[in-house]
Amino acid sequence: MNGQPLTEQAPGAPALRLGTRRSALAMAQSGMVAREVTRLTGRPVELVEITTYGDTSREALAQIGGTGVFVSALRDALLEGRIDFAVHSLKDLPTAAPEGLVLAAVPEREDVRDALVAAEGLNLDELVEKLAGAGRPARIGTGSPRRMAQLNAWAIARGAQLETVAIRGNVDTRIGYVTGGELDAVVLATAGLNRLGRSAEISQHLDPELMIPAPGQGALAIECTAADTELAAALALLDHAPTRVAVAAERALLATLEAGCSAPVAALATWGQENELRLDGVVGNPDGTALLKMSANGPIVLDETAEQQARALGHALAARLLDGGAAALMGERAR
Repeated sequence: MNGQPLTEQAPGAPALRLGTRRSALAMAQSGMVAREVTRLTGRPVELVEITTYGDTSREALAQIGGTGVFVSALRDALLEGRIDFAVHSLKDLPTAAPEGLVLAAVPEREDVRDALVAAEGLNLDELVEKLAGAGRPARIGTGSPRRMAQLNAWAIARGAQLETVAIRGNVDTRIGYVTGGELDAVVLATAGLNRLGRSAEISQHLDPELMIPAPGQGALAIECTAADTELAAALALLDHAPTRVAVAAERALLATLEAGCSAPVAALATWGQENELRLDGVVGNPDGTALLKMSANGPIVLDETAEQQARALGHALAARLLDGGAAALMGERAR
């Protein structure tokens, strides 16, 4: 995160209230943003912990819909004036713009990749080979149908023995399934492990050639009310235009597919030479028996229309995926 400090505020300026989920990862992410906001504005920032439905429900995300379950309570607190701004993992945000709120900043993205945390630090090939020798499949935990689809497709393509197991819980809980011997590995977002200072526990980074991440993975979203134009302007100093434009393309693909954040949909926009944006999209079914992959490229002019250009790229690729049969692979589409 960068940006130049603003003029120093008058002494005694009231603290800004930053709404955050209670998880260790959410608190770490919000703490990072809080420090940057204080540096830029000279005002203290206090974290206001808010429990969301996604934090209390024990159901699988695919069952409770996924879309907005980690976000709605924070947005309600913003609109009710209980907090001044909120920090979300951008991949959790519904694609529909909320009335009365503004996405004030999308800071520079962290590592977009998924990560394997496996017993004995083995990579995916080593793990599968070792357990095949023991006469059983590798049991890999994830709460994401997107990850399941791509892991299972990888295994089918190689004739490998692999079983994906649906799990919920925070990072400690998920890694605990491995250290406790219940699972052979789990898949988590590299960005989250980095932000928690736990990158040493990663056995293997799963490159996009093997597993394309969720739309918006690795990016944060900072929201405030549209009415608080002064705060929105201050938060905008944390914005990273290339990241904002890239995730706009990914989220446009997701929106056009009418898929929620728990659907087996992956998307990654990457910058090439001369401001060309490449967008890769994947739609599959969780058992990996069908996986549809497509990509699109387009030059993006980094001006006030850049997000609109990126969204057009996302819409176009989604239309091609739908023409290729994506709707049947996703099952029930989000509305």
